[in-house]
Parts: sequence; C-alpha cells; structure tokens
Amino acid sequence: MVLVEDDEPIRRRLAELITDWSGATLVATCATLAEAMAAIEAQSFDLLVTDLKLPDGNGIEAIRLVGKLQPQAEAMVISVLTDERSVLDAIEAGAAGYLLKDAEALDLVEAITDLMAGRSPISSRIARVLVRRLAERGEASGAAEDRPSLTPREMDILWGIAKGFTYGELAERLGMSRQTVPVHIRNIYRKLQASNRSEAVFEATRLGLIRL
Repeated sequence: MVLVEDDEPIRRRLAELITDWSGATLVATCATLAEAMAAIEAQSFDLLVTDLKLPDGNGIEAIRLVGKLQPQAEAMVISVLTDERSVLDAIEAGAAGYLLKDAEALDLVEAITDLMAGRSPISSRIARVLVRRLAERGEASGAAEDRPSLTPREMDILWGIAKGFTYGELAERLGMSRQTVPVHIRNIYRKLQASNRSEAVFEATRLGLIRL
C-alpha cells in the first residue's frame, strides 16, 4: 500500500494504524505529489490511499498514474473536500472509494478491507453527491440511445458486480486470475461511462442490458 498525506500528524497516525494492522503492508508514505508519483513508478503495490489537496498538486494525478502504470491496483481518497467537482473528478480518475477525514480508525480499516474485496467504501456525504449526479444524468438522458457493446465476458462480470460479488469471487466463478477482473471492470466502466460499480449497474439497468 502507498499512503499519501501532507499533514504530518495525520500521516503518522494513518501509517501507524496500517503498520499495526496485519491485513496490509505499507510500502511507501508520501507527503507530496512528487513523492507519490515516484513511489508509484518505483514499485508494485495493490492500493493507493491518497489525500487530494497536496502542497505541489492534486492527488487525482496520482490516481491517474496508478491507472496507467498499475492497472491491477485500487485507489481510495481520504480528504476533507466534499464539493461535487472534487468528488466526481476523483472517481472519474479511478478512485474506488472516498472517505472523509473525520472517519474513525476502525472505519478506515473496514473501508480498506471492503475496497480490496471489490466493494466501494464511500462516506455518506459523498454518496449523496453521487446519488444527486446520477439522478441528474438520468433526467438529462434522451429517450433513444445506442447500447454500448459489451463482450460476453464483460456481461458475465457486469452481472457479477450487480449481484455484489467480490473480485475474488468473480475470478473463481469465471475461471480467471484476480488481476484480470479489474481490467475487465475498467473496460465496462469506460463503455458505460461510469465511474464505479453503482453507476455501472445503474447505467446497465437503464439501458436495458441487465434486469435486476
């Protein structure tokens, strides 16, 4: 795991929490975007936990780099920012979770566990932003739309995420490696113009690709 947080006391507290937890290994702690970019380029890992507002840039750039260089890895935001633009930009960049910094330590551990199991941990205030945007998107969409073309394997995975299966469960059921599942899911998100599982299922249902 790579942790990016510019506030030293918070960074130290989060690093200690992760280090003391047997479920994760902290491979790098970063205080700036430049340090984060160097860490992402230097080694392999499976999770980026990043703040957004950094002294030399925005953590969203780190999330985008993870998507390019480490497509098997997940990304989660921990931030004080709750404005719609910050939330949507982070999720569109590839963040699978978004927590506010007022979350308790136990919530962070549970959030990381959920995220690595294939779920999307999101604070309630952030969820409201996404629900509002989904509603607006549904109202703005026209009556007739071309359905995106999903491969049979992508349809299988889409059904799986709609049913709430984890990456590990999908890999076992479909006979593929766990590292391949998020690659297919990212392709599904791109084709459905979705940023997370909830949006993908919403769009697929709205377009008639699946029925729940």
